[in-house]
Amino acid sequence: MNTPDDPVVPRARGCEVAPRRTGRGSGCGIRGRILVGMTTSPGTPRARHASSPFQPHPEPRIEQFALDDRVTHDTYGMGRVVGVDGGGATVDFSDRTVRISTPFRRMTKL
Repeated sequence: MNTPDDPVVPRARGCEVAPRRTGRGSGCGIRGRILVGMTTSPGTPRARHASSPFQPHPEPRIEQFALDDRVTHDTYGMGRVVGVDGGGATVDFSDRTVRISTPFRRMTKL
């Protein structure tokens, strides 16, 4: 029976309010209690501590392409650069022409 000293925990999905129990056979389960206390992590990485033994992530090296460079792309295959601007490169693959934006993670110069 519930007494005024028993902790009361709200249950998820229409489960009635019941005293907190642990282990198997605890009414509606502990699923509702676990999910209530979880939070999401922030979108930005944590600040690196000055004395940390781990190296910071290096800045991605943006490869420079010129007109008529032969390139290979992980999805589209081999192609030739037909246009270059500040935000990317236009590449002519044999069956289509695609604009690839920087950084070119999946494309390399041959």
